[in-house]
Amino acid sequence: MPNNDSLNANEVARPTSSRRDPDWLRGRLADWLPTVVGAPATITRLEIPSANGMSSETIVVDAEWEGVAHPLVVRVAPMPESDPVFPSYDLDRQFAIIGHVASSTYVALPSLYWSEPDPARLGAPFFVMGRVDGLVPPDVMPYTFGSWVTEAGAEQRATLAEKTIETLAMIHSAPPPMESLDLPAPGETPLRAHVRRLREFYTWASAGRAGSGLIERGFAWVDAHFPVESDAVLTWGDARIGNVIYQDFTPAAVLDWEMAAYGPRELDVAWLIFLHRFFQDLAEMAGLPGLPDFLRRDDVAEAYRRTSGHEPRDLDFYTTYAALIHAVVMFRIQSRAIHFGQAEEPADTDDMILHRATLEAMLAGTYWEKVR
Repeated sequence: MPNNDSLNANEVARPTSSRRDPDWLRGRLADWLPTVVGAPATITRLEIPSANGMSSETIVVDAEWEGVAHPLVVRVAPMPESDPVFPSYDLDRQFAIIGHVASSTYVALPSLYWSEPDPARLGAPFFVMGRVDGLVPPDVMPYTFGSWVTEAGAEQRATLAEKTIETLAMIHSAPPPMESLDLPAPGETPLRAHVRRLREFYTWASAGRAGSGLIERGFAWVDAHFPVESDAVLTWGDARIGNVIYQDFTPAAVLDWEMAAYGPRELDVAWLIFLHRFFQDLAEMAGLPGLPDFLRRDDVAEAYRRTSGHEPRDLDFYTTYAALIHAVVMFRIQSRAIHFGQAEEPADTDDMILHRATLEAMLAGTYWEKVR
């Protein structure tokens, strides 16, 4: 594993500050809002959080029309000069997927207001949704480092895990919105298409710089261990507790649908398992206990089977593939940090992957022995 200094890499590499001027945004939104409300409207507060996400920028807005206050969140595609993490941001697609899940399931989601695909309004496409109060497990510092999650009781964490897995199964029960998803090419399976798109992302992310031998070995491992696929469903894509607002340890709003896809449900189940292991490994590396009994692989698989009636298969493959997906994302995030002078170019490009030792152990088939 990397040394403790590497713990800062996850924070340094995040696109944490917006380059948009709040006063300019307020004026532009104040001009736009009455056109969609169909009545006079005012913005009483606009705030850009100090820490923004990687799939879009978040703007917190309080607005009022027809005598009613509306707490809102505006999600805006990042500016090109910010060297975005992903090559494209289809927020209108995300808006459509959220609306589809809301109309076809009981998944807890923010209320949707409008999607504005015209970049002329704010310099990029955006959509508006209702603001939901609650608690979100933090990424920085990770929730395993001492947070409301670690301070909760075991029964409360068990409720959080159970309700999150129930939400995941409910998402998978929605009829896939084919018009909003990237579908396989003729003769291509959904999982093969997913792997192809990941490699395309890696090719884009590594253009003009030395690539990662570890990531290349990961792709070779995937090709050599390809499983028989279960039926394809709508997958959330970024299925982790850090993308959920909780009230009383129960999901109140599922967020961030940038990575939604059409593929085996094991993609989401394994992502939920792996992302907790990612943060748990960071805690153990720092000498902290973390949450070793939380979201354990076998527990998640059994809870998902009990809730959905589907027993997850080939989780060795899918958790390793999840680690590979995360490695490509981390490689891109660190490339971005190097570009902005927030990090130095390492002698070994594999060191750009914060969970390098985890992925290496998974490829060797030794990781889960240590966990067990």
